[in-house]
Amino acid sequence: MRTNSVNISVLGKIKDIMGGRYGSLIRFTLACLAIFLILWLLGPGNTFISWIQAASEISAMEEQIENYKTQTEALDSRIEDLTTNRDSLEKFAREHFYFAAPGEDVYITE
Repeated sequence: MRTNSVNISVLGKIKDIMGGRYGSLIRFTLACLAIFLILWLLGPGNTFISWIQAASEISAMEEQIENYKTQTEALDSRIEDLTTNRDSLEKFAREHFYFAAPGEDVYITE
C-alpha cells in the first residue's frame, strides 16, 4: 500500500507542476531537452554513435601498434643475429642471394 500512495503522490505533484504557473516553461524545456538528446544520439556531426566508432577504431589501431612492435622486435633480433653470428650470415646470404664459396656450384630450382 505504501508504494501505491507514494506513486500517486509523486504523479499528483508532477501534474500540479505541469499544470501550474510555470507548466508551459517546463514543457518547453523538456521538449528542447528531448530534441537535444535525439540529435546528440543520432544527428550529424559529433554524436554519441561517432564516439563509439572512434573508440573502436582506436582499439583496432592500438592492436596494430602492438603487432608492429612485435614484428620490430623480431626483426631487431634477426639483425642482431646476422651481425654477430658469421654462420647465420653466411646461411642467410646463401639462401636469399644464392652466394657460393669459390669452387662450389649453385643449382637454383623453382
